[in-house]
Amino acid sequence: MNLQQIPQIKHTDSDNFFLLAGPCAIEGEEMALRIAEKLVGITDKLEIPFVFKGSFKKANRSRIDSFSGIGDEKALKILRKVSETFGVPTVTDIHTNEDADKAAQYVDVLQIPAFLVRQTDLVVAAANTGKTVNLKKGQFMSPESMKHAVQKVLDCNNQNVMVTDRGTMFGYQDMIVDYRGIPTMQQYATTVLDVTHSLQQPNQTVGVTGGRPDMIETVAKAGIAVGVDGIFIETHFDPANAKSDGANMLHLDYFEDLMTKLVAIRKTINQF
Repeated sequence: MNLQQIPQIKHTDSDNFFLLAGPCAIEGEEMALRIAEKLVGITDKLEIPFVFKGSFKKANRSRIDSFSGIGDEKALKILRKVSETFGVPTVTDIHTNEDADKAAQYVDVLQIPAFLVRQTDLVVAAANTGKTVNLKKGQFMSPESMKHAVQKVLDCNNQNVMVTDRGTMFGYQDMIVDYRGIPTMQQYATTVLDVTHSLQQPNQTVGVTGGRPDMIETVAKAGIAVGVDGIFIETHFDPANAKSDGANMLHLDYFEDLMTKLVAIRKTINQF
C-alpha cells in the first residue's frame, strides 16, 4: 500500500519505518490526549510517520468482568478529537460487521484483531468502507496463509491493506516471533511488527494476560534489523494501572529512547 493514502500522515519522505502506537484502550479523553501529545512530539522530532492507536472497545477479554470500554460513541469521539487536535491519523480495531461502518466515521484505519482475521464477512465489511485495513496475523496462522486474508481486501477493490505480525502461539502461555515471516508477508502487503502483543503471555489461570515488557526493545530492534515496514507498540504513562494489557505495554517515559535507537538502526539498514 501507499502510506500516503492514510489521511494526515506526515514524514512519509523520511525513509523511516512508520509507527502505530497508543494505549490499548481509550480510557478517557484526558489520558488519550496526554499520550497522543507525547507521541506526536517524539515522532515529529524523529520524523517517524505516525498513526495514533486506541481501541474504542475491547470485545475479546478473557473474563466477563474485565474492562471493555467507556462506551462506543464516547471513545470514538475521543479518537476523532485526537486526530483533530494533533493532525494525525488514527486506528482502532473492530469486532463486528456493524463496527466497520460505525468506526469508519471517526478513524482512518480499521484493524482486524488476530483472533478474527479469518472472519470473511468482517474483513469484507472493513474493506468496503474504503478505509485502510490492518490485518493482524492470527496467533494460529502461518505467514503464508495471510495472503488469503490480504486477497479478500483486494477483491473488494481496496488496495490499502497492511498485515501485522503479533507473534505465534508457543505452547499454551507464550508467544514467539518468527522473523522469517516478515519478508514472507511483505510479498503480500506492507508489513508491521506488533512488538507488545508479541510479548503477551496469554491464558493465565487468573484470567488476565501476562507479558514481558522487559523484552520490548529486543523484539523491536530485531524487527527493524530484518526490515519490517512498520512497528506497532502499545504505551501508557501508568501501565500498572492501565485498564487493558498493562502487563505488556511500554511505559511512555521510555518511548523516545527506544524510537531514537530504532531510527538509528533503520538508517544503518538503509545503507545496505
